[in-house]
Amino acid sequence: MSEKIKYELEFVIQSSPQLLFQYLATPSGLSEWFADNVNSRGELFTFIWDGSEEVARLLKRKTDEFVRFSWENNEEDCFFEMRIIVDEITKDVSLFIIDFADEDEVEEAKMLWDNQVSDLKQVIGSK
Repeated sequence: MSEKIKYELEFVIQSSPQLLFQYLATPSGLSEWFADNVNSRGELFTFIWDGSEEVARLLKRKTDEFVRFSWENNEEDCFFEMRIIVDEITKDVSLFIIDFADEDEVEEAKMLWDNQVSDLKQVIGSK
């Protein structure tokens, strides 16, 4: 199996950290932009797209700051993290994504995140 490449993306989101966090950390919030449906049982989140399911474990979370998930069938050190960064001076809110993909799939994965975050912005009314 090829080594996964870590990549990072940043998106400016016009939202409060508290509101944004609800869309990152709750099944109902995630199902509005990230997947067709999301269910959770404790630390296990089931993401449903077009009838197929993927299970991720919630590894870490800090309220209004970040969530980190690991797909069930992934290597131990691969995860995806959604972190809320607030600029101390301007108070601008950014969504910082950390994820991993196979080397030949990084660009495609970035485009997928672009589309997903575009949906998120639409849902919360951010430009």
